[in-house]
Amino acid sequence: MEPGSLSSESPSSESLSIDVAVNAPLWSRPDTAKLTDSQWIEGQLAPVLEIEGIRAGELSIALVDDEQMAELNSRYRDKDGPTNVLSFPASGGLLGDIVLSYETLAREAEDKNISFGAHMSHLLIHGFLHLQGYDHQTETDAAAMEALEITALSKLGIDNPYEKQKMS
Repeated sequence: MEPGSLSSESPSSESLSIDVAVNAPLWSRPDTAKLTDSQWIEGQLAPVLEIEGIRAGELSIALVDDEQMAELNSRYRDKDGPTNVLSFPASGGLLGDIVLSYETLAREAEDKNISFGAHMSHLLIHGFLHLQGYDHQTETDAAAMEALEITALSKLGIDNPYEKQKMS
């Protein structure tokens, strides 16, 4: 089976261990509190673990605000302002860190007319694929990564986010 293709076999016996750090009060709102639960996050990433060649292991999720994200984006990417998701790969059994910004995520979800949770699922999957070595630097790489995201999201009952963007 080609790396990056979906396996019909059950996911690897290797487990995913998730540590969630809520670093901004907005993430504790009643309507988003369940989204900060490591079991909910693991459920959103489960379809990705079915992809041939995807590693499980230890994953850290940091839930921040736009101010914190802008600082990270500036420090590590030399870009001004916040972004929706950043991924920081690690080595060994550690997969790395995924950082999500509440305000940017909320703004994008509203602009795309999708739920906050669906957009968060997409960004978690996107960030997780980055930790696995996928990127979108070329059109070919972007198409391959998007196809994996679309397939994983469909298994969660979430529509293709790229189709919605093209229709707007």
